[in-house]
Amino acid sequence: IFFRSVISLSMVNLETFFEKVTSTLTYVLYDPDTKDCVVIDPVLDFDAASFQTSTDSIEKVANFVENKGLKLHYVIETHVHADHLTGAAFLKQRFGCKSIISKAVCGVQETFAKLLDLTDQKCDGTQFDVLVSDGDEVQAGALNLTAIATPGHTPACTCFKIGDMLFTGDALFMPDFGTGRCDFPAGSADDLYTSLQKLYQLPEGTRCFVGHDYCPGGRELKWETTIGESKRENKQLKADTPRDEFVKWRTERDAGLAPPKLLFQSLQVNLNNGYLPPKHANGTRYLIMPLNMVKSTDDAGVPEP
Repeated sequence: IFFRSVISLSMVNLETFFEKVTSTLTYVLYDPDTKDCVVIDPVLDFDAASFQTSTDSIEKVANFVENKGLKLHYVIETHVHADHLTGAAFLKQRFGCKSIISKAVCGVQETFAKLLDLTDQKCDGTQFDVLVSDGDEVQAGALNLTAIATPGHTPACTCFKIGDMLFTGDALFMPDFGTGRCDFPAGSADDLYTSLQKLYQLPEGTRCFVGHDYCPGGRELKWETTIGESKRENKQLKADTPRDEFVKWRTERDAGLAPPKLLFQSLQVNLNNGYLPPKHANGTRYLIMPLNMVKSTDDAGVPEP
C-alpha cells in the first residue's frame, strides 16, 4: 500500500509506503528536478510462522525509485528497529547506495551481542557506511538533511530534518498514539522526555513524519503531524507535561507491554544493516532464538539431565 504526499515548501517530493504487518512507514524523499533521493526506514518482509523472508514491500520501494529515474544516495535508518527487518541491504545491492545510522549503534551492538551471545558480532558500526552524530549534515546530491539525536526509545534513535520536514522514527508518533516505548535495553523514558522537549523547540509548523501508525480506534491511516499539534495534543507528552509524570507513566506502561513479535529476529539482522547471517555448512541461514529471556523463570519445563 502506498500514498503520495507532495511537499512544496522544501521543494522536494515525498512518497510514503505503509507495510501493514508491522505498521511501518517507509519514506522516499526526492528532488523532482535533480532526481536525487534517500529512503528512510525500508522494510524486508518476514513471516514469523514460516521463518521466511520476502521482498514484496521493498520491491515496491525499489520499483518506484527505478520508475521515477531517481538516484538513490542513502538508505537512512532512524534506529536499530526491533519490530521489523530492514530492507537496507536489498537497496544497497540493487542501487549501490550507502547506509546511514547513528554513531550510537556501536553501543546497541555491544548490548545485544552480549545479551544474545552473538560471539561473531562486530560492534564497531562498520556494517554501515556513514555513522552520524547530533547536528551532522547529510548531503545527498541536492538534498541536505540534518541529524538530530533523540535517544530514549533506543540509544541510537535519530530524527532527520530537511526544510520544514522532520522524520521522527519511533520517538514521536501521531498525537492520538503518543511516543515510543522505552523498555528495550539501554532505553530511557527520561532520555526520551529530553529528546522530545528538544524537538518541541522546533518551529510549530515543522511537519513530522512518523515511523509507525497503529490506527488507534480503527481510524484511517495517518503519518503526518506537526510540532505544534504534538505540543498541544500528544496524549502522552505535551509541551507542559512534567518530566516526572511522563517518566512514571511511560515506565509503568512499558512494564505491561508484550515484546515486539519480531524482536530477536529483527535485531540480529538490523544490527548488521539488513544482511542475513552467513549460511552454515548445510546451506541454511539460522537466527538465534533465546528461551526464557523476556521473562526469566527457574521452571524451564524440562529439567537438565
